[in-house]
Order: sequence, then structure tokens, then C-alpha cells
Amino acid sequence: MDPLRIGVVGAGTAGAAAAIFLARAGHAVTLFERVATPGPVGAGITLQPTGQAVLARLGLLDAIVARATQIDGLLCRRPDGRAVVDLRYADIDPALRGYGLHRGVLFEALFEAAGAEPRIAIHGGIAIASTTLGDGGRWLVSADGGRHGPFDLVVAADGSASALHASAGVPVRSRAYPWGALWFVAVDRGTTLTAQRQVVQVVDGPRRMFGLLPTGHAPRGEERVVSVFWSIRADRVAALRARGLASWRAEARALDPRAAPILDQITDLSQLTFTQYRDVRMPRWHGDRIVFVGDAAHATSPQLGQGANLALWDAMGLADAFTPDGDVATALAAYSTARRRHLNYYQLATRLLTPFFQGDSRVLGAVRDLVFPASRWIAPLRRRMVRTMAGLDRGIVRRPIALAGLLPGCWTPIDTK
Repeated sequence: MDPLRIGVVGAGTAGAAAAIFLARAGHAVTLFERVATPGPVGAGITLQPTGQAVLARLGLLDAIVARATQIDGLLCRRPDGRAVVDLRYADIDPALRGYGLHRGVLFEALFEAAGAEPRIAIHGGIAIASTTLGDGGRWLVSADGGRHGPFDLVVAADGSASALHASAGVPVRSRAYPWGALWFVAVDRGTTLTAQRQVVQVVDGPRRMFGLLPTGHAPRGEERVVSVFWSIRADRVAALRARGLASWRAEARALDPRAAPILDQITDLSQLTFTQYRDVRMPRWHGDRIVFVGDAAHATSPQLGQGANLALWDAMGLADAFTPDGDVATALAAYSTARRRHLNYYQLATRLLTPFFQGDSRVLGAVRDLVFPASRWIAPLRRRMVRTMAGLDRGIVRRPIALAGLLPGCWTPIDTK
């Protein structure tokens, strides 16, 4: 394919990765970011084997993993210690693992790599507000009325509340999810949580969930950190803050007394940042010379921890869809087809799973505590759940992504179809 003029909106995980892949394929990429000087923000994420494979292909995995903490599995338990879900990567392969990672470390690695690509021009401080088709291709219109382009292709990667949803001509259903999470990044001075190499969630019914994720090193400094998550409905945040720090801290300590040294680092509830989730649904992820990737295409509640990993896989799959003998329309249709089963599975699984962990139904909470522990004793079900955690599944009957392309030392070839 002849080199294309490509505009990428958003320099987060999906946007930066897509820009790098497309530039290395020979295309001229302009990357727009609304923040003038973007920097590392956020809390922890779990880098799953799928995300690791994409970063390995970009040549960035080793540097990122050096600042991460190895994760061997996920433990979800009740306050009395009884396990609800206990998943280990070793149940499907002893070489498989996840990594707890500060989101800022991933951002810095991708943004620095994008800045080093000679075919990428980065424009910060430009908030793209809409897009139009016109002479020569697709144009981007910024909030100040400026026009940028034309582009042969626009990649929308500006998050779950994408500014381009309304003007792209692609059916989109985007709504705020009732629940979200308060989060905080603390220093793991005793390295207790880091040493156990587990994501830990403590649940008390579906209304209360306290999560701890070993997060490796923060973007600055060498101390180990851990991300704290407190599940909460958006309309209850004000009431929690009104009750005061002592009340919330006592509630969290009761769920997991080991977290006391972490919780003691929170001296004011203003240190807890609230993030509300969104749900984005699209029948296809492309339109006329435009494609949506990452949260702009398929945001969900992060129950399965797949947001960044699916975004990275989107970026790789998009670049792979542009074959030498194709055109833009054919490539975008191929991309949507290739991503459909993988994305549909995770969106459906997240929507089905979330009410058991974030909701007001005591019945669903009781069903969860009664039924989910059975996965420990039913080997096929347990392996299915581990594959889902690892980002490998693509449907109930479709074969999962092959481990042969994902295990350390044999990252390629990878089947992105």
C-alpha cells in the first residue's frame, strides 16, 4: 500500500501504539493530544500476556517489565478469608504471567517511542472536537475552529467519551456506568503485597469491593508502590466523603487488616481520586476513513482488567489490516471483522460479570459467593476463567489466541485474526 496520511486523535495507550505501528509501516502520522505537555497519570493496571506480546513486538516490553511487579494470579475473597475466585496463570501454562504496572510507566514508554519515530509529528495542546469529510479526505476540527488535514485515515483514540463519536457517521451508544472507583497509589514499604505477587480483591456483597494491585515502580522513583481501589456508585461518593476519613479507613481495614500500612498513607479523602466507568457499544469500529480503537471503541467496566491490553491489541491489529494490495476501506472492514469476536466476548463477559461485583442486589452477591468458588474444583471452568483473565479468549466456541505466540521467548508469530 502506498504511504497514507493518518491523523491519530489521542496519545494514550491505543493512540500512541497505533501511531508507532502505522509509522513503522511507512505511513505519515500526525498525533494530536489535547494536553499541551502530557505526562504520566493514573493508578495501576495489569499487563496481561496479550498486552505483553504487543509491547514485545514494539521492542518496549523489557524496559516496561523492569519497572513492573510480576503477578501470578488473582485472588478475590470474602472478609472471612474464604475465596470467591482464585485464578493462577500457571493453571494453563507455568510460563504465563501478568505484570502489575503503573499506567504512567506504560504511557511514558509509548509516548517516548512515538516521539522518536521520524514519521510521527506530535501536536500537543490541540483539542479535536469533530471530524468532517471533504476535499482530499477526512478533516479534523479543533475546539478553536482550526482545521487539520486532510487525512486518508483518522484513528480516534481519545477515550470512552470520544469527541468524534457524534460526527463520524458510525453508530455509537455511549453511556456512563453507575459505578466507578476511588483510587490511590501508595508506597508498599513492607513489600508485603508485592512479595505475594497477587491482585487481591476483598468483597462483601456486591456493594463493597476493596482492591489492592502491586504496581511495580512509579514513573519517578525506585520505591515499590501499590494501587488501592474502592468500588462505589457515583451518586454515593459525596456521602462517603461527608462521613470523613476515619469512617472510611475503618471500613477498609475491616475488609483487609493487612492494608493498614497502605491506608495510613491516606491523610485526607481528597487524595482519593474518583473515576466513573463508561460503556461504549458499536456494531462496527470503522466508518468512511475513520476507525475507533481502545476505550473510544469498546469501553467497559474494568472487572476483567483488559482495557489497556485490548487497546494494545487494537493498535497491532489495525496496522496488520493494511496489506500491500489493499485500500483503506478494505483494510478497515478487515479490521472490524478481525476484532469482532475478541472484543464482543470481553464486552459481553464484562457486562454479565459486573453486576455480581458492583451492584445493589444481595441475591446476586449470594449467588456469586455460592457458585463462583466451584471454579476451583472444575478444571475446564477454571482454565476458561484463567484464559479470560489473560486476555486470550475469543468466544465460547472459537479457539483462543494461541499461547505459542505469547510465551516469553516465542512472542511471534501472532495471529491477530
